[in-house]
Parts: sequence; structure tokens; C-alpha cells
Amino acid sequence: MTSHQVQLLFLDLALILLLARGLGVLAVRVGQPSVIGEILAGILLGPTLFDGVVADTLFPMDVRPLLTGLADVGVALFMFIVGLELEHRALHGRRRATATAALGSTLVPFVFGVGLAFYLLRNHETDQPASFVVFMGLALSVTAFPVLARIISERGLGRSEIGGLALATAALVDVVAWSALAGVQAVVGGAGDYWRVSLLIPFTAVLLAIRPLIRRVFMPGGKAQPLTPLRLTFILIGALLSSAATEAMGMHYIFGAFLSGVLLPREAIASLRDEICDRTGQITSVLLPVYFVVAGLKVDLRTVGMEGLVELGAIVLVAVGGKFCGTYAGARSQRLPARESAMLAALMNTRGLTELVILGVGLQMGLLDGSLYSLMVVMALVTTAMTGPLLSLLDRRQGGPLSTRDGSEQPEGQAATARGAQSTA
Repeated sequence: MTSHQVQLLFLDLALILLLARGLGVLAVRVGQPSVIGEILAGILLGPTLFDGVVADTLFPMDVRPLLTGLADVGVALFMFIVGLELEHRALHGRRRATATAALGSTLVPFVFGVGLAFYLLRNHETDQPASFVVFMGLALSVTAFPVLARIISERGLGRSEIGGLALATAALVDVVAWSALAGVQAVVGGAGDYWRVSLLIPFTAVLLAIRPLIRRVFMPGGKAQPLTPLRLTFILIGALLSSAATEAMGMHYIFGAFLSGVLLPREAIASLRDEICDRTGQITSVLLPVYFVVAGLKVDLRTVGMEGLVELGAIVLVAVGGKFCGTYAGARSQRLPARESAMLAALMNTRGLTELVILGVGLQMGLLDGSLYSLMVVMALVTTAMTGPLLSLLDRRQGGPLSTRDGSEQPEGQAATARGAQSTA
């Protein structure tokens, strides 16, 4: 690195943190998740404004790979936290309702997304149309679990049945989405390399096999130990090695990070999970804004004409309609009241950073061109911003928040999940 590159890197990091945090605070003040302001910061620093002069001056091409490297580490740690926060016990007592809601929240938007993909193929040609169609269905099926957990916590829905059901449903949808994404990337990979994907089976077996070792490290003699810097380093090394392993298998590194978080033995780290999420969240709070800017540098809305606006309208309509209808139908089929079903559908429409990660993978794989990627990022921003107002509208029409009329205690697992999301959403 030259001295000039070092100067620009530090300047860029300072500017990114300042703008992302500033807009994040403003977003919270108007009732939106901070991720809305952070995504907007990335778009504002991109080529859309001032004909790209700001982006080219502040983020020249020789500095962008350095920012991308930092962003990748941040996303890997973020996905590790997402996997760690998935509360297995949240499914207890509501397995059938969760499975049905998750099926509707995944299958219906996936089918809608497939139909939309055929429409978009007219103007966005690709060498792999079949993979593009599947990817679009997947991209419209995702829910941002960490942002959802934060919304539930901030709105006091953690004490309600709908809050627990939403967390459990989003957790199941996340597992399906990341697994499907790994499959899509394996198919899109180079010919003759498909055999590498089969290595996922022995790799998962290895992760399961070392769980007893993790228990001995964190619970020697069956007693929980404090989270020392050495133990935290041990966990992060595992997450990073898992990321490297899945990347080497032809799948994205985010799947390995996510898998390492999911497979950590819950009983061994139960008392430490909040602290692990908080400490790791302090790292991601610095690195994730870099990811928003790296993603924003690829968003160019300057050339969006009338046809692009029509496509954007279709994307948003299909994304919202598919999620809402599928989740609502799945919840109602289990005799969940209409109002609670509608609230669950509104919550599951949250996409946030999770959507940006998936879109970034699609752009990297060549399934999305620049213009479609830009439109999909706007969709992620719009659908996430809609969640809060939709919930407020349902509250006003039906007599106030559910949490004020439900005196049940919030399960500890759900409380931990919601608290942990504060540092990652």
C-alpha cells in the first residue's frame, strides 16, 4: 500500500462511520431501524449523486478492494452472530405453527419471485437463466432475523405469543434461505467443481464432532466459565476458519460463518451468549457500515427511467404481496387470529442487511446486473421501512399493542435473542 492509499483508507473509514452512525440515529428518531439510515448512507456515497464524482474521488478503485476486505470480515462475523442467535428452544410448543408460517413465508414469495424473474429476463439477460430464476425467488423469500428481533424488542412484542412465533418463523426461514443460497452458488460454480460441495457433509460432521471439545473449554467440570479474551478468540477463529472452508468448497463464506454459529453447543455458551454477541457486535458495528458503503458504491440510480420505475414497482409489489399473503395464509391455517396473522406477515416482510448480503452474492455470481441490483437494494430499503408503519397501523385499528394485553413472561431465549440483535441490526 502506498502512503496515499493509507490516507484515503483512514479518511474513508472515518467518513463512513460518521455518516452511517449519523443517519442511523436519525432513522431511529423517526421510528425506523438504524439499518435504514446506514443503507441510505451507502447509497448517498455511491455514484447516484453528483454524477459519481464523490464516489470516484473518495473511493478510488485502488482503495475499494481494501474496503471490500474489511466489509467481508464484518459480514462474516455478522452472519456468525445471526447463527448464534437462532434460538432452538423457540420452536418448542409451536412447531406446527412455526413450520406452517415459515412454509407460507418462503414458498409463496418464492413462487411469486420465480414469476417476476421471467418478466425481468426480458431486460436483464444472463448466461444462467435457470439459476437467475431460482435466485430471484430466493431473494424475495428472505427475512432479516436480526432486524426483526430488534423491532420486536423495541415494540414490546417479546412478551406476546406473536413475538415468539415471529422469531421462530424467521429463524426457520433463515436456515432455509442460507441453505438454498449455498445450493445456488454451488450450481453456478465452474463446471467440474461440483464435487467440492459434497465436502459440506464431512465438514458439518467435523463441526458436530468438536462440540464436546467446545463444552470442555467453556464448561470444565460442568461449570460455566467467564468469557475471557482467549475463549472469545477461540470462538472467532472457529467462525473464520468455517468461513474459509465453505468458500473453498465453492459456496459463499457467509454460509460457513452462519453454520459455525448455529452448531455451537447452546448449553455450553448459554450464560455467555449475550456477552459474545455484544463483544462481536462491537467489531461489526465498525465493519458493517463499510459493507453498506461497498454495497452502495454498486447502486447507480442515475439511469433508472420509466421502464426502470415500472420494474421497481413490480419488484416491491411482488416482494410485499408474496411475503404478506404467504405468511398470513400460513398463520390463518393454524387458526391464528386475523390481527395476529397480519402482524406476523408485516414482521416477516423485514429484509434489511440480510437482503443486501444475498444481493451481493447474486451480483458476485453474475446473476444480477448493475441496474437490477440497484432496484433490488431499493426494494430492501422500502420493505424494511414499511414494517414499522404497518405495525403501527394495525395497532391503531385494533386497539393497541399486543404486549399490553398479554401478561405472559418472555422466554429467556427470546429475550436473549432480542437483546443480542441490538448490537447487530
